[in-house]
Amino acid sequence: MKKLLITRNLPDTVVAKARAHFDLTYRDSPDVMSPAEMVASLTEYDAILPTLGDLYSTRILNSVATPRAQILANFGVGYNHIDVETAKANGITVTNTPGAVTDATSDVALTLMLMSARRAGEGERLVRTGQWQGWHPVQMLGLHMTGKSVGIVGMGRIGQAIAQRCHFGFGMRVKYFNRSEKTLGFPAERVESLTDLAAQVDFLVAAVPGGGDTHHMFNSDTFEAMPAHARFINISRGEVVDETALIKALQTRTIGGAGLDVYEHEPQVPEALRALDNAVLLPHLGTAALEVREGMGMMALDNLKAFFAGEPLPNPV
Repeated sequence: MKKLLITRNLPDTVVAKARAHFDLTYRDSPDVMSPAEMVASLTEYDAILPTLGDLYSTRILNSVATPRAQILANFGVGYNHIDVETAKANGITVTNTPGAVTDATSDVALTLMLMSARRAGEGERLVRTGQWQGWHPVQMLGLHMTGKSVGIVGMGRIGQAIAQRCHFGFGMRVKYFNRSEKTLGFPAERVESLTDLAAQVDFLVAAVPGGGDTHHMFNSDTFEAMPAHARFINISRGEVVDETALIKALQTRTIGGAGLDVYEHEPQVPEALRALDNAVLLPHLGTAALEVREGMGMMALDNLKAFFAGEPLPNPV
């Protein structure tokens, strides 16, 4: 049997299936791997199942002249923690788990939109701290979401799923910024620039992959273009946002609010961001549903099984 390393704690069903098909070493820990562990993994295992935070960088991948590892089967759709080109140059295949995460991540985007618009985080804190003094007609007035406009940045699987929910569920007008025109099953207008899109919508949603091409894509220019009542939502990767610029836009009320599930330097979240009532902050819950995480794990294992069977890979990167 091929030797497999699972780098982080995964659902029991995934681990059991991995044991049935591989000589498994299971690193049952929530903590990211150290550089030394990652270098060792490339020499000790035929396959590695890593996830977000396990930074298989150029330096790590080039630390081993002739790696034993033949495949990195990433647990997650995003793979910007793996230097894919260096991996391929060293004879290591990389796969990911798209599809399994689409609905769950899109649901969290809508959660953040509603929580920000209706000031749900503020309201819950008011009740929990015993400060609520009863209903009155102008208490905590927020933004009505139904019938508003949404701008989706990145119209891939997740972007399209968010747009569908907005259009069919809330009657929202959909606009988007994407490298290419998309054929969609609902009305949507493509806008040529990000700042133009930001200026035209009530909700701006980041649904782009991480990496050098999108680093700090959302910055002071973006936030200054947005209407003062508009909400910014990020369910993609933290580094696509200039967090300092976002904090300033929230502090000065340049924008109405933000809903974030990811952060530029997570798990560190700046105190200045945590102090803001107009920011809804979630701890990277995008795919945090048991059946979704199980599906991601099974998809990663399917990639591994296909690779060693010499069959076409379901999800090559």
